[in-house]
Amino acid sequence: MMGHQELVDRVSKYNPETNRGLIARAYEYAEEAHDHQTRKSGEKYFIHPKAVAEILVSLKLDDATIATGLLHDTIEDTKATREEINKLFGDEIGALVDGVTKLDALDLVTKKAEQAENFRKLLIAISSDVRVLLVKLADRLHNMRTMQHMKDAARLRISQETMEIYAPLAGRMGIQWLREELEDLSFRWLYPEAYETIIARLDKLRPSYKGLIHEVEKELHLKLEDTGIDAVVTSREKKPYSIWRKMENQQIALEQLCDIYGFRVITHNLEDCYRVLGVIHTTWQIVPGRFKDYISVPKSNDYKSIHTTIIGPERQRVELQIRTEQMHRVDEYGIAAHALYKDSSNSSKKSKNSKPIRNTQLEDSSSYQWLRQLVDTLREGDNPEYFLEHTRLELFQDQVFTFTPNGGLIVLPHGASPIDFAYSVHTDIGNTCYSCKINGRPMPLVTILKNGDEVEIKCAPGHKPPAAWENIAVTGKAKAAIRRATRGSIQEQYGRLGHEMLTQGFALADCSFSIAALREKLFRLPQGSVEEVFASIGRGELEVELVISALYPDYKAVARGGRKNQAHIDQSWLGKAMGLRFRWARGSNGEGPEAIPIRGTTGDLPIRFAPKGGALPGERIVGIMTPEDGITIYPIHARALKRFDNEPERWVDVTWDISPESRERFPALISVTTYNMPGSLAQIAKLIGEADANIDKLRMVRRDAGYTQMIIGLEVWDVKHLNRIIAGIKAMKIVNEVSRVQS
Repeated sequence: MMGHQELVDRVSKYNPETNRGLIARAYEYAEEAHDHQTRKSGEKYFIHPKAVAEILVSLKLDDATIATGLLHDTIEDTKATREEINKLFGDEIGALVDGVTKLDALDLVTKKAEQAENFRKLLIAISSDVRVLLVKLADRLHNMRTMQHMKDAARLRISQETMEIYAPLAGRMGIQWLREELEDLSFRWLYPEAYETIIARLDKLRPSYKGLIHEVEKELHLKLEDTGIDAVVTSREKKPYSIWRKMENQQIALEQLCDIYGFRVITHNLEDCYRVLGVIHTTWQIVPGRFKDYISVPKSNDYKSIHTTIIGPERQRVELQIRTEQMHRVDEYGIAAHALYKDSSNSSKKSKNSKPIRNTQLEDSSSYQWLRQLVDTLREGDNPEYFLEHTRLELFQDQVFTFTPNGGLIVLPHGASPIDFAYSVHTDIGNTCYSCKINGRPMPLVTILKNGDEVEIKCAPGHKPPAAWENIAVTGKAKAAIRRATRGSIQEQYGRLGHEMLTQGFALADCSFSIAALREKLFRLPQGSVEEVFASIGRGELEVELVISALYPDYKAVARGGRKNQAHIDQSWLGKAMGLRFRWARGSNGEGPEAIPIRGTTGDLPIRFAPKGGALPGERIVGIMTPEDGITIYPIHARALKRFDNEPERWVDVTWDISPESRERFPALISVTTYNMPGSLAQIAKLIGEADANIDKLRMVRRDAGYTQMIIGLEVWDVKHLNRIIAGIKAMKIVNEVSRVQS
């Protein structure tokens, strides 16, 4: 661990104008403040902030960020105050330290709420200075490196949080090495057996790959030299987590992966990148569908590179990346590679209260724009827990590159629809869109977009988004905008419902009612306006009798026999008043012990689920109208929906309307391939029973002497329940493969 002189010397190598005194003072102050504290390992606590500063130095960041790394725990864990930090080191560093400081005095009910609130504060701080995130990521990285000293429960919780939030954030910021290390460290503690297995297998495979690596590098060097291209060729081994994720996604063994090792060709200029590509593609056979030009269309985190895969020596697939030196720096260090605050805090001539200058290079960064968009969404009033959940989903999604009709690029998460596209262009376009064209063809708004799609949105003034769109959208921005747009509409619907209930209630009580009279007596009610009274009644928060009593204090709600006159107001028209209609769907054959509500259907058409797996609560669903069958409900990803791509008029936006207390099971099919071992079926049946699911039907298909495929019909509560069962079966040693079967 380096001392303060060595730390300052390392900063001076990439920043000759560094304020050596500032970093030295921050080092000495933090060391003294943490003097009597120790870590879980028993080591002095100051080891941690010093390590954080070293990570920030490796990112070649400015003086203020290095000082913040040294001081980041002083306000939270010592007697130091924000005012003292401001006085000694300036307002800029004080603001950075405060931005990193965790919240430790919140009156929150759940750990999830505390996590969400901390995440909210982090994003708000980032909106004014992205260096807060860089310090936070360095802080989390060192904590993950020393996780062996934590208790098991804390290790699992922190590793899960790192995998779900901080590693994806590092990726979104383009700091690839940091993302990979956070993922690997989290993977080590979350799945220790899988981690150790992959490490052991890599150790065995590594010697057999040495010859291939040497041959590929040698041939590439020779070919590039022959064409006069000056470039550096390097190889790298994929990280354990990246390998494990690919094995899981493709359901293959490690030996079957073709890209355990990848190669990079780093050139001096852009033109040479495409010259290298020409040499490679004219020398070796390419693998179709494996070419991506991220130089022409960069990723949303500013990543630029050309990706291609060839059939190389020994008929092995070889994955190559081609980039310039500048692209490589941005690809490795992401947003930290920009000269973010080159002139800030570096000169001793600057005031200690100086603020960072405006940096147009940073503001033009796609990563920074993505962060600002997240913050804008959060500031518009969304619940932090809800915001955290959907941001987490958005962080994990792969990207899809789509285009506007005039060629503008819109980057969306995988699984996004034209609804997400419309809101990404502008909130008003999303709110007023009613149809779309994809690649010139009319398509449903629920269509899943693919790379290269050109999307044209049709809008109508006065159109409002249906509430069901919130379950279709995948981006946080679209979901938040839909909630805001529908909130006012729902309030109006509750108001109309409440007004009707109030009118009927006064009629049953034989009392006259007028809005003017109600307005005069508002002081007797907790609501501040007539509209709020109507909405409160519609939501069931205010009883009609209380309003009658407010207008008629002498009113006695007593009927014949002295019983209280309960005004049984007819609410059968509730669906109409709320602008919704409810029809009932049953099991996959249209039969079942209980009816299942589907929201969004209209008219008197019969409703049924699609056969062969159908849909489960928790999945996005869509209805297809047919004259002979009425409306058939499909999961949004069902392959059968391709038949209706050219018939958008038959698509109906629907969503589940099931109470959390409902105990109705739903049919689902899974395919399980097992090794032919005694007791296989009994073990699987036992797991399904212990998971609180039923086996409805079973069909066994003998595939060969070593394997047996089973098609199992299950009855489960929802899609999460099914996924837990599939994960449990997949983990069994007797199982080779398991997947869901759908129409």
